[in-house]
Amino acid sequence: MPDLLFILIIILVLVILWRGPKTLPQIGNALGRGVKEAREEAAKAQAEIQARASGEPTPPNDDATPTDRPA
Repeated sequence: MPDLLFILIIILVLVILWRGPKTLPQIGNALGRGVKEAREEAAKAQAEIQARASGEPTPPNDDATPTDRPA
């Protein structure tokens, strides 16, 4: 664990030197969106697994609906 933290700190310093401190909020925003989407997908997968395990019919797939996000 300490090795991973050390590597992440080095990467942060390199990004600050390379892109400048003004891009840090954008990087944080992108990272936060990625974590949020990963949590949502994990929750969907867990709900589907629990529904299949209990023998309940699975809810309709939301992937077939159009999204507001650009491609």
